[in-house]
Amino acid sequence: MCEMALAQVTGAVIAGMTGTVVTVEVDVAQGLPTVGLVGLADTSIGEARQRARCAVGNTGLRWPLGRVTIGLSPAHVRKHGTGLDLPIAIGVLAADDQIDVDRGTSFVIVGELGLDGQVRSIPGAITVACAAQQAGFDRIVVPADHVGECSRVPNLDVVGVRSLEEAVGVVAGDHTGIRDSNPGNRRRVRTEPDLADVVDQLEGRRALEIAAAGRHSLAMIGSPGVGKTLLAERLPGILPDLSASESVDVMSIHALAGGTDEVTGQDARPPFQAPHHSSSPAALLGSVSGGSVRPGAVSLAHRGVLFLDEAPEFPRNALEALRQPMESGAVSLHRAGWSGDVPADFQLIIAANPCPCGYRHAPRSLARHCDCPPTAVGSYARRISGPLLDRIDLRIRLQPVIGAKRGEASREVAARVIEARERALHRWGSTNAMVGPSTLLETALESDAQAIVDRYLETSGGMRSTQRLVKVAWTLADLGGSVRPGASHMREALELHQPLWDDAS
Repeated sequence: MCEMALAQVTGAVIAGMTGTVVTVEVDVAQGLPTVGLVGLADTSIGEARQRARCAVGNTGLRWPLGRVTIGLSPAHVRKHGTGLDLPIAIGVLAADDQIDVDRGTSFVIVGELGLDGQVRSIPGAITVACAAQQAGFDRIVVPADHVGECSRVPNLDVVGVRSLEEAVGVVAGDHTGIRDSNPGNRRRVRTEPDLADVVDQLEGRRALEIAAAGRHSLAMIGSPGVGKTLLAERLPGILPDLSASESVDVMSIHALAGGTDEVTGQDARPPFQAPHHSSSPAALLGSVSGGSVRPGAVSLAHRGVLFLDEAPEFPRNALEALRQPMESGAVSLHRAGWSGDVPADFQLIIAANPCPCGYRHAPRSLARHCDCPPTAVGSYARRISGPLLDRIDLRIRLQPVIGAKRGEASREVAARVIEARERALHRWGSTNAMVGPSTLLETALESDAQAIVDRYLETSGGMRSTQRLVKVAWTLADLGGSVRPGASHMREALELHQPLWDDAS
């Protein structure tokens, strides 16, 4: 062995919500057998020295008998996780002249090592794959379990390995590694509950279709068993597939949250999150621990649906915290370990009973009556604040089902939703719910529809509420194939934007 040998390989770690490429430099010099690690590494990376040493020995290779110094760059970025185990081991072997890594500088290597030399999966693999692609690398070596998901990242050659021995072979050019076995057929079959299961409930089905077509938020109020949850659970089934880039965004967030359900394919279905009403604000919005971000329910619902059943039972501060991400599409987390924005572009659906007992306004045919005093009903209603309700486009009251007539299946409704969304996308490049105020004002309505808008604005005094009314009218026009909203669309939009609780409450 030479007096001094230096090798360099490239790894990656998670930093907040994104990945960061890390240069792993290994220096092997004469001296007492020690292993030093520098570069703001946390405990998990500090332990990589022992894991890598045992893995090298149990693979049949030799750990250097000298002073080993491992440097992680950029040194000012705090690094955590076990993904640097594999590049550290490769770097040590290269610095000891056991392998040649000259060609290894052109790709990124990540993976956790077992003591027996096996390469294990890591959280957030697709996130570091995105970081590698954005940093200009065209190849990445990952644990075999992550080949399918990482292959979703465009313009990136993904190579999987099961052991340190295979990784050494890939770096040396003696092993091809594991590739995606099914790159050309990746469409994910729809598995959501079908809307045909909903009996009658014509008003609820209509509101659900409008919400899907315009990506509008929706509030439903009704007695227990009226079908609120049944409808909400079927909303994802009538939404369009996510695009390839949207799928990668969603998978990255779920990977950071520790999700293990691998989604492969060119298309993925929108996520659906239904947290329990006992959830804390941290569970909804996300948390930070030691610089590691744990996405909350609002981020896990990114590009999909966030359903809050029994909404008045949620903590008031948790509900109020939804107002900012509903407007911006992101959650701004400011904690001691990390500060930044977490994606949270979700479609909100809430469901509530009309009173604490749930049977206010219930038909006499149910043989159930409400004995909640007006003060109790008012207190229950005020748990959902006016500013939050003002951000919800559609508000409907559902009545118990009388008949037993099945409606259209999700496939038929989804076809109309897709057509309506295409009209909106062609008109202003987004869904109706996401249109900005200036763009909305530049697009003319029918004269009779504009007259209704003017009267509503004069009586309500709320610009945000008026804009949401117009957005819903545009969605109704798109579903009906009209060029622009007319009076009938505006009147229906008004009917779908009524107070959830009456004055008596």
